[in-house]
Amino acid sequence: MLVRFNVKNFLSFNARDDGRSQEFSMIAGKVRNKKEHIYDDGKNKLLKFAAVYGANASGKSNLVQAIEFMRHTVIAGLPNGHTEKYCKTDVRNKEKASYFEIEIMMNKRYYSYGYEVVLSQSRFVSEWLVELNSDNTEKMIFERNVEEGSYRFGKALQQNGLTDKLNIYADDICDDPSVLFLSVMNQNKKNLYQEYEKAGILKDTFVWIEHQLDVNYPNQPISDYSYLLQENNVEEICRIISAFGTGITDFKMVNVPIEKVLGKMPEELRQRIITEFERKRAEIRGRNATKGIALVMRSSTDFFVITLDPKEEVRCRTIEFSHGDKDTLFQLSEESDGTIRILDLLEILLAGENRIYVIDELDRCLHPSLSYKFVETFLQIAAQKNIQLIVTTHESRLMDFDLLRRDEIWFVDKKTNGESNIYSLEEYNTRFDQKIDKAYLEGRYGGVPIFSTVFPIKED
Repeated sequence: MLVRFNVKNFLSFNARDDGRSQEFSMIAGKVRNKKEHIYDDGKNKLLKFAAVYGANASGKSNLVQAIEFMRHTVIAGLPNGHTEKYCKTDVRNKEKASYFEIEIMMNKRYYSYGYEVVLSQSRFVSEWLVELNSDNTEKMIFERNVEEGSYRFGKALQQNGLTDKLNIYADDICDDPSVLFLSVMNQNKKNLYQEYEKAGILKDTFVWIEHQLDVNYPNQPISDYSYLLQENNVEEICRIISAFGTGITDFKMVNVPIEKVLGKMPEELRQRIITEFERKRAEIRGRNATKGIALVMRSSTDFFVITLDPKEEVRCRTIEFSHGDKDTLFQLSEESDGTIRILDLLEILLAGENRIYVIDELDRCLHPSLSYKFVETFLQIAAQKNIQLIVTTHESRLMDFDLLRRDEIWFVDKKTNGESNIYSLEEYNTRFDQKIDKAYLEGRYGGVPIFSTVFPIKED
């Protein structure tokens, strides 16, 4: 589970007045009600939901981008355009290091991983991974000072033969400012993790960042609809879809000609798919496989599953929906934007344990009542399992103490110099009987737009 995320000198997030990084936290506050909204292991109490509010251009989406930036950098290296991502409100920031740190709960233990990087120069400065103890002490797992070309490993990585191998890998990159040690240790290292159990913390941290953390933007589909392929889930899926008032009563997977699907695609994508299937076909032949393969393709208006079985037969299917009359089926492209949005969000409600979803603009294409219903349903499901949902939104109706705890509401506010601050409603110690959404819209907590006159009237 996510505990905290810290960022400094990235987009609109500069340092706080005291020099510290901006911090977003899922640690529960002093609120006593709605205990089913939190995870409590006796050491920490963690929220399972958080809503982040703010005016347009306040920096809400920049928080989401910062989380995804850190994730992408660990998995695949610095993304395109990173040299211009430093906070430009101060010209000196171009030469300063940006700071990213994520604190997580993994295997019932708490860890903090982070790095510093001078974005304009594509140069990493430092990197670290520590285990956090309940008495507020830390156990260093590894730390790296790139500028000095030095590194250290803690006792957690001390095992006969392991330290020697780690030193070899670290020596190769200790003064290389273009790569992260955690990334390197998860490239073709399968044998290392099989041989040395203690090295597993490096793999587990990487896998957590890659697979547990799911970041989504408004202009991309949230789900690939793979949950619809689980036949034992059909009744539950239909029940949830129907509860959101979409009018959908059933769905079916139907066959479509593969030629028709490939014919819709750009030539480059079509050739990539054909090449991939030929490669998979060769693998099936080579290992005499008993199971086939499946390729799920999803766009904003289409959904296809192309399968290749052990007999090398290709089949393509899509999903169609019925609205009352089961003899009449509708394609995904015929459904409304709101229905497609609900179908996307449905994956979150069906997710397994320990997934963390970050959704930018939850309320996009949704009626306010649907946004409320979705959050309410998520919190009911989250009471039974350990999942987390973090959303940015403008939907003030969610600011309801019948629905949310005070510490589940966050704000991002932009200062006059263009820098963003992030803070929790918990800081205001708001009374539980207060009409929180009205107070927010009146500007009580910041994070709302301030308008000037669009068409000023000239005086005679």
